[in-house]
Amino acid sequence: MNLHETETVELKKSTSELKEAVISLVAMLNKRQRAEVWFGIKNDGVVVGQQVSEKTIRDISKTIADTIEPKIYPTIEQVTIDGKRCVHVRVEGKEHPYYAYGRAYIRVGDEDRQLSARELENLILSKNRDRLRWDTEVCDKASVDDIGPGKLKSFLKLCGLKFDTIPNSLEKLNLIKNGKLLNAAVICFARMPEKFFPNARLRCAVFGTTDTTVTLDMKDFHGDVFALINKAEEYILEHINIGMRLEGLLRVDVPEIDREAFREAIINAFCHRDYREYDSVNIAIFKDRVEIRSPGLLYGGLTITDIRRQMLSERRNEIMAELFHRAHFIEKWGRGIKMILEREPQTEFEELGTHFIATFKRKSYEASQIIRFGETTQKTSVKTSVKTSVKTSVKILEAISNNSRITIPELATIAGVTERSVERNIMRLQLENRLRRIGPDKGGHWEIVNS
Repeated sequence: MNLHETETVELKKSTSELKEAVISLVAMLNKRQRAEVWFGIKNDGVVVGQQVSEKTIRDISKTIADTIEPKIYPTIEQVTIDGKRCVHVRVEGKEHPYYAYGRAYIRVGDEDRQLSARELENLILSKNRDRLRWDTEVCDKASVDDIGPGKLKSFLKLCGLKFDTIPNSLEKLNLIKNGKLLNAAVICFARMPEKFFPNARLRCAVFGTTDTTVTLDMKDFHGDVFALINKAEEYILEHINIGMRLEGLLRVDVPEIDREAFREAIINAFCHRDYREYDSVNIAIFKDRVEIRSPGLLYGGLTITDIRRQMLSERRNEIMAELFHRAHFIEKWGRGIKMILEREPQTEFEELGTHFIATFKRKSYEASQIIRFGETTQKTSVKTSVKTSVKTSVKILEAISNNSRITIPELATIAGVTERSVERNIMRLQLENRLRRIGPDKGGHWEIVNS
């Protein structure tokens, strides 16, 4: 057995550290709602064993009962590991916050930290929110007349269900309670969901640099979540570079960021966001990256490591997740993050403030950096390389304007550079959408864009 300390496992050399072990139990329960403590194992995983008797078990049980509130009922048992006797304590509990010796603690990595008053307040609020999820609450101000029948019909068709009346259709989807519309029904199918929820909104912006100092475009969109998902996808495609490839005689557009990957991130942002937060889903397009920002941190104690390494999914909005699944937007088994990383391995995920952010690298920026700096690391040489590259690009475009079927070797001769240099410049021109190739390498021709 190879044990190590985690957010749910604590190792103690012996029961002489019983007080610290009790604090760890509370910290882990507050963080993950489950906890394990092993006595007789050092914190580096080395099994040292300890004396275990009936009194040892009773003392552990009594200390836990006397010092932890609310009460927990752990399983405590003697275990033999490598011929040495140890004690294993394990427990689960959802009545957090838990207190040890009158104080609340939280697990951070493999350490226990006392909760501040604000953190404790947030923990209590989070627990109470979970008891009544936002998407299952009744929207008192909305009525069946606010639902767009066309939206509902289209959704039901996508799910393979039949439409008869709006109330009956919503009933099939579990979106009505005691004759009242749930929030999920309104945010997904209302004609104007923003009338009831101002945060039924998508905010998009394009910035001219790698930060927010230069704003090139900014737009806000309102509507139901399905419409906003499509708007977000369209906005990103409109403002990133699109290349192409040929499949037989057909031209296929190839965005610099995989379309399925960023669409999955958009869907996750709307499906799993915290709708109690006033903020909207935000799309920020920078020169070097695209960020998809969703209000609300990871739910149910998940961490960035969990979602990257394991197919784990905790649903903040259970009914909405079920609707997205019916429409084949998401899978029940939480494979979305895995799919994103398979298609865009450099994708980064982070929690910042109260937002979860998915960041996609723009290949056009990376390519331009390679072209610009790849030939030398010396600053003076870089300046010379950039100037040379610009001059070479001008010569290439002039030559192509005179002969659209000119070859790479011919371009190299005219520009006075190597064929490899011509290929790099052509790649940059294509990424900048200034040049495109029509047809195959043999028999095709060049086309200058906006020249």
